[in-house]
Amino acid sequence: MQGLLYEERSIWLFLFITVVLGGSAAWMTGRAIAITWRPFWNLVLYLLILAAAVRFIHFALFQGTLLSVHYYAIDAIVLLIIGTLGFKYNRARMMTSQYRWLYERSGPFGWKEKASNTNG
Repeated sequence: MQGLLYEERSIWLFLFITVVLGGSAAWMTGRAIAITWRPFWNLVLYLLILAAAVRFIHFALFQGTLLSVHYYAIDAIVLLIIGTLGFKYNRARMMTSQYRWLYERSGPFGWKEKASNTNG
């Protein structure tokens, strides 16, 4: 796995910097975009910038490669997955709480229209 997903000596550095620190920032970014009703493409733009910041942390603290397209893409993919989950979770929560007469939850990341209660 070393060399493919991460370049540090230990996978724990990759998990801590990219998944824990970067992932929590990505989740909160997804949450912020969802609760302000911004479109999804805004999230993608912000997470690509966040991936550059995560790459800089790898470079500054652990002598990682700063300008590596491969490792930037790995960091960006991980952050996009976590950020998208945060966006979908919070958007589903908002849709079902603000429009509870129209929608109900269909899992943690989705919603569906409520069945109509008309007689006839």
